[in-house]
Amino acid sequence: MRVLVTGGAGFIGSHLCERLVLDGHDVLCLDNFFTGSKRNIAHLLGESRFELIRHDITQPILLEVDRIYNLACPASPIHYQYNPVKTIKTSVLGVIHMLGLAKRVRARILQASTSEVYGDPQVHPQTEEYWGNVNPIGLRSCYDEGKRVAETLMMDYHRQNGVDVRIIRIFNTYGPRMALNDGRVVSNFIVQALRGEDLTVYGKGEQTRSFCFVTDLVEGMTRMMECEGFAGPVNLGNPAETTILEFAERIISLTGSRSKIVFRPLPADDPQQRQPDISLAGTRLGWSPTVDVETGLMQTIDYFATLMKGAAS
Repeated sequence: MRVLVTGGAGFIGSHLCERLVLDGHDVLCLDNFFTGSKRNIAHLLGESRFELIRHDITQPILLEVDRIYNLACPASPIHYQYNPVKTIKTSVLGVIHMLGLAKRVRARILQASTSEVYGDPQVHPQTEEYWGNVNPIGLRSCYDEGKRVAETLMMDYHRQNGVDVRIIRIFNTYGPRMALNDGRVVSNFIVQALRGEDLTVYGKGEQTRSFCFVTDLVEGMTRMMECEGFAGPVNLGNPAETTILEFAERIISLTGSRSKIVFRPLPADDPQQRQPDISLAGTRLGWSPTVDVETGLMQTIDYFATLMKGAAS
């Protein structure tokens, strides 16, 4: 098939493009390079089935495709809070443009939503039936509420116009090709540990997260796209829960670093618990993560060590 991946030069998008090319599809990678990098997809540029388009989805585009994976949107707090108006435009105008494209060419479209739609959850673990606890006027709301509106648009285009939609809610994902400066906990801790700097833990480090390796996520995404008769939403993540403090200690151990842990005030609206219930993904997609956290972290640590070594030379 002819597949469009918006945000295709990003961390997750580049892994998805790689997988789709290997599966024999013609892949159109669309990115405005706000957070994406040509380095992430450089190895694909010589592939005959891969094409790169520089474009921002807040502007319309006309293409002929069979499938659309909509991943375009800055996903780390540092990046999505840098220009919050642009962030929410990407999740509203951008999604409208992608849904309009899907409607015109009768393409199936998958929206990469997020566990952030659950906000600071009062239900644990989070199931797809939970409506969330989100601050609509907080610093994170440009992303959280933007993604919630994107889900609304997906379902309204489906109900009103018959667009064939899929919605996934991505929980914390990590792996090679994460950006050095993306501000997320995995990259922050690994970079700090490799540099011998103190690891910054917010609050007391008692808040929990669940980390999924990127190849497991991509497998879940492709299964959801090709699952017939199921729009979602569906949680995709690894239910192995850990506190941030435990996670920091694990990174120090795996890197062999002499770094210490320092504590800083907790940011506003930072979720206290984050763990997916993936029962629905297991039932409908036959999917569950296969990469254990230690294996995935070692691959990620090796990637960052090589990246930092190259930057220093």
